Amino acid sequence: MIKPTRSPAPIPHDPRLYTDYAQLIRIQAYAHTLNLLPNSRIASKLDGRHSSKLRGRGLNFEELRHYQIGDDIRNIDWKVTLRTGQPHVRGYTEEKDRHVIVCIDQRSSMFFASTNVMKSVVASEITALIGWRALKESDRVSFLLMDDAQCRVNKATRSQSTLLAFFKTLARTNQALNAQGIARSQQSFSHFIDHLTRNKTHGSTIFIVSDWQDASPKDVDRLHQLQRSNDVIPVIITDPLEQQLPKNLIENTLHVGDGEYQFSLAHETQRQTINHALKRNFDDTSHQLTRLIATKGLPVVALSTQGDHIKLFGQYVGGNKK
Repeated sequence: MIKPTRSPAPIPHDPRLYTDYAQLIRIQAYAHTLNLLPNSRIASKLDGRHSSKLRGRGLNFEELRHYQIGDDIRNIDWKVTLRTGQPHVRGYTEEKDRHVIVCIDQRSSMFFASTNVMKSVVASEITALIGWRALKESDRVSFLLMDDAQCRVNKATRSQSTLLAFFKTLARTNQALNAQGIARSQQSFSHFIDHLTRNKTHGSTIFIVSDWQDASPKDVDRLHQLQRSNDVIPVIITDPLEQQLPKNLIENTLHVGDGEYQFSLAHETQRQTINHALKRNFDDTSHQLTRLIATKGLPVVALSTQGDHIKLFGQYVGGNKK
């Protein structure tokens, strides 16, 4: 009799380089650090701090009752009052159900870090955190997942099974990233906004989790338009190496490549040239873009690859500031 063979155990992934399905499930334990209710505020520690109240979907009619002293006369139901001869008011409760949309960037440019955790892992874990919290609050949550080849849309749901199915897709997409591929994407940041505009979102809370490397001022203007009827929350993931080379580079020679070409920063002149270019690029693009986002009234959430992203995100989004 032939004994059935066991399926091979899944190959463990370095959690600094890749996320996995189990990790995205474990993040549920941190969902209590968020507060996505309509009266919560998002604020940035960067220059140009702005706050934004998250929108609810409206008010639900709850009851029709006799007028009592102190009731708002604007809620008097005049038809019922005239019919009965007694003043009646309509009672309402706040409807806290919302549509939460998470746009998550998993392109090759996100497979980068010089410290603790890849940008792509940070984005995946923050997405899971938002998803779990939205589910806890019985909100509808949908996802727009972008990789180098396509944008995949996960329809709005309150179902945990649907959320878990998306996490499996997210984990597979994340683990498909590698340093061997050439960092060329068929998708651009503007595809996020194209989708949101095309679907005419209204009254939604929109998180865009990306490094925003190819976002343009025009993209920010379009998001500002969306902000008029939604709550748009940019989540910008950066890495210290994007601002300057590490100070210990003299002891550890750094090799830089894009999957096709690479070179070594073995000489001081090379390091100085690259350092100058990095600082100039950061000042001209990332820093100016962040300031532009803030001036448009969009609340910037700034995270890094240093490994404290879950704690910081909890502080930004209605959590304990201490």
